[in-house]
This record gives sequence, structure tokens and C-alpha cells, in this order.
Amino acid sequence: MESEMAEQHGSWPGTAQPPAGWLPGRSQLPAGLPPGPPPRPVYREPNPITVAPLLSGLGATLVWFALFGAIGRDLLTYAWWTVAAAISAWIVATVLAVLGDRGVATGVALASGIGLSIATGFVAVRWITTSDWPLW
Repeated sequence: MESEMAEQHGSWPGTAQPPAGWLPGRSQLPAGLPPGPPPRPVYREPNPITVAPLLSGLGATLVWFALFGAIGRDLLTYAWWTVAAAISAWIVATVLAVLGDRGVATGVALASGIGLSIATGFVAVRWITTSDWPLW
């Protein structure tokens, strides 16, 4: 039985040439049937997000947060200036997403989320260690 299987050499039936007039991706319909639905559309992003605008938005927002954070002289003022920087960055990111470059808007949103998370971490550490809410 095993020797019979090993002796069968030949091409697979799928390697035969297609019939004349055959188009790849379209099935042949029997005569008399209505055509099927049109092929599905392929949607492409007209302005894809690339790395350079994303990194430029990220870098600009990091500078923005550093400047706002430098205004604060203690944790209370640093946290509130960071909240102000985050709100203004989110407004800029929204405007950029609607009217401008969405890659830059994505970078701005990423950096503002990270900056606000860092400030929140500092506030949480102070609150946990001293049992005193530092923002009032």
C-alpha cells in the first residue's frame, strides 16, 4: 500500500491552465443568472499618519510641558500648571485632528497623556506618603 502511494507522480489538477477568458477573482456564472453584487470597495486612508509628524508633535508637547512645569515652584503649582498645559494641548490636538495634520495631533495627545500621568503620579506619591491631599 505504501509503495503504491510513493509511485504516483504527476501534477496536481490545479496546475492546469485556466480556460480562455477567465479573470482571476471573478467566478464564472452559468448562463441565465443575473450578475452578483459589485466587488467590495477598498478604502484607503488619504492622509496616513507617518512617523515624522508624530515625533514632531510628541517633541513639541514635551517642550510645552517642560515650560509649563518650570513655572511651578512646588508640587501644588506644578500640578495645576500641568493640568493647564494638558487642557491647552488637548484643545490644540482637537483642532489639529479636525483641520490639520492628524499625525501631529496624535503626538500631542500621546505626550499630554504621558505628562499628565507623571504629574498625577507625583501627586499620588505625596498623598500616599503624607496622607495629605497636596492640591488644596
